[in-house]
Amino acid sequence: MIQLTATPTSALVDEPVHIRATGLPPNQVVVFEASLIDEKGKLFQSRAYYRANEAGEVDLEHASALGGDYVGVHPMGLFWSLKPEKIPNRLMKRDVMNSPFKVQLKLYDSNLLILNLLTATPKASLTVERWFTSPGVTRIQVREGRLRGALFLPPVVFPPGEGPFPGLIDLDGGFGGLFEFRASLLASRGFASLALAYFKYEDLPSELEQVDLEYFEEAANFLLQHPKVFGPGVGVVSISKGASIGLAMAINLKQVTATVMINAPTIVIGEPLKYHGLTIQPLPYSSECLSVDASGFLHLHGLLGNPQAEAPLSSLLRIEKAQGHFLLIVGEDDKNVRSSIYAKHATEQLRRNGKKNWTLLSYPGAGHLIYPPYTPLCYASRIPMTPFALCWGGEVISHAAAQEHSWMEIQKFLRKHLISCVTGRL
Repeated sequence: MIQLTATPTSALVDEPVHIRATGLPPNQVVVFEASLIDEKGKLFQSRAYYRANEAGEVDLEHASALGGDYVGVHPMGLFWSLKPEKIPNRLMKRDVMNSPFKVQLKLYDSNLLILNLLTATPKASLTVERWFTSPGVTRIQVREGRLRGALFLPPVVFPPGEGPFPGLIDLDGGFGGLFEFRASLLASRGFASLALAYFKYEDLPSELEQVDLEYFEEAANFLLQHPKVFGPGVGVVSISKGASIGLAMAINLKQVTATVMINAPTIVIGEPLKYHGLTIQPLPYSSECLSVDASGFLHLHGLLGNPQAEAPLSSLLRIEKAQGHFLLIVGEDDKNVRSSIYAKHATEQLRRNGKKNWTLLSYPGAGHLIYPPYTPLCYASRIPMTPFALCWGGEVISHAAAQEHSWMEIQKFLRKHLISCVTGRL
């Protein structure tokens, strides 16, 4: 009897699943298919071909895919190779509390699938739930003064039980809104995580005309004053435009002691940065440097300039002035920001000033949107106000490896600099 198993069938999205098929004819070639429907009704699918062994088994922990959406031994390949039926669509979880992504796994006879792709009947199937919050995580809507966002508190299974917990602020990129999926996962791993919106959400400005650092200072103080958060400092986990803000926070706010910057511009770009009466003027966008590739995807990395060649000293964010620690994460195939150049510039500044408070992780083949592991690569996606899709870059297998490795390093970094530095906490 043919059986398809997945262990566990319900887990956090950053946890691996062990997939195995048994009862097959020896040496038969079969097709594993994964599919899900997102919250907007969009279909995402992946397929991979495998050959059963002499015992009629395929164990994805050890078996090598012969073809399909990836080749080689990749136990979680069916998940991170999910791609939209209609490109470009981005897989994004909005409701992180009440429902998981439900991934359907199906097993097909490869010959039947090739002959009749639309009507082939699977030999076996099952559904796997992929959650963005673990049981016991609490979500609190934040409308405190100017602040808008969502605070996620860990379940009591983490020491010290009821808390307090290490706190961090999660900042996404420059298209606005509120993204909660990374903050909710970090809360599931023991961090009090504030997903912070800074424009285009509720009554916040619809456009980002300036970056008011006092708003982010209020967020840091809000966290440190919360009874479930311990100090003396907070962390920042940030990407893209949000990472540029995260860097400015680390430089100017003594409350910020650990900063994760993913594919970060390290200069002030596009909008002025203001803080207590001081203003840093930005390097303007270079619209003549925009490019569109053969697929019709828009590349922005030229828009954001070259900090070593073009940026005036007045626009530079002086990373060497920060007292906290940095984890810089770079996707070397980033088609949105010149991440490698920015990271080189930042680390050179730190070295020249005798600083050793940083770690650089640079990933060949990784794109711009480096998010938690086993989530699929988004190579390009639609953006408002343009007929083009924005290219983020990345090669599927390399990007998946970068997400898996960097996610563990992010958690280690935060634990080291937010927990172990506090006397009496392990």
